[in-house]
Amino acid sequence: MSSAYIGRLAPSPTGALHLGNARTFMIAWLRARSQGGRLVFRMEDLDHPRDKPGAAAAAVEDLKWLGFDWDEAFVQSERKDLYRDALERLHAAGCVYPCTCSRKDVENAQSAPHAGEQLFYPGTCRGRFASWAEAADAIAPRTPCWRFRVPDGTVVRFDDVFAGPFEQDVSRTLGDFPVARDAFGAGYTLAVAVDDALMGVTEVVRGDDLLAATPAQILLYRALGYEPPAFCHVPLVVGTDGRRLAKRHGDTRIASYRAAGRTPEQLLGQLAATCGWGDGSPVSLRDLLPRFTLETIPHAPAVWTDPAALPAMS
Repeated sequence: MSSAYIGRLAPSPTGALHLGNARTFMIAWLRARSQGGRLVFRMEDLDHPRDKPGAAAAAVEDLKWLGFDWDEAFVQSERKDLYRDALERLHAAGCVYPCTCSRKDVENAQSAPHAGEQLFYPGTCRGRFASWAEAADAIAPRTPCWRFRVPDGTVVRFDDVFAGPFEQDVSRTLGDFPVARDAFGAGYTLAVAVDDALMGVTEVVRGDDLLAATPAQILLYRALGYEPPAFCHVPLVVGTDGRRLAKRHGDTRIASYRAAGRTPEQLLGQLAATCGWGDGSPVSLRDLLPRFTLETIPHAPAVWTDPAALPAMS
């Protein structure tokens, strides 16, 4: 790897930055900076119903307080014309179609039990509507989504930098997957592929809860004529119940630790210890650069145990 490396930090303003986010961003930042690479900051603010007022500014403040920096910054809501162009290309190529099925409709169509958010879609709306407007009229005031048409027998294989070889028959696992719930393509799945390509991102470091969604994204990159980046999926921080951090585990917001008088170095030291880069003693991001290696990061999730004091990890 060389200085051509370009990574990204991509928070969403759907809630406050917490310890789990900080750990993943720490790995992403160190991965890029240890290679002499560049970092793109991208606020992924297209999920409007879930976006929280002030969350975007708060995330930037928290990241800067922790010592993060980046070389360029972008806001997805300011790039909608690019997503519209990409959607038009996909539509012209016959790769996408409008779909009026609700999540409940898709759940009811399952022929086998499913896990998490991965639902199989059998192509109910393939060829059903001549246009988005026709689909929208059929279910007003609900909004259709755009689905990517996945040919039978579509298998995607890739070597994840951290998780190793991964393979998925997308046509049997997901079927035709949604790319945007917006008439003009401003949806997370499509926007991420367009942005990664146009920003020159060479590797995506993110939580392993998104590993199973990666084959579908790779299909989207390819359909748009882009070379997919490398992927590096790292374990999440979870509570003692094994579930990823949430309000049920107590207050793990970075802002709360700041308000309690903790220092960035204290938090980073604890997070670094879960990666095998120290004993939990306070440390800065810059101090961690010579210690950084993916090889010492456990493949099991980091378990957060103590909501009252500094985050105790095991």
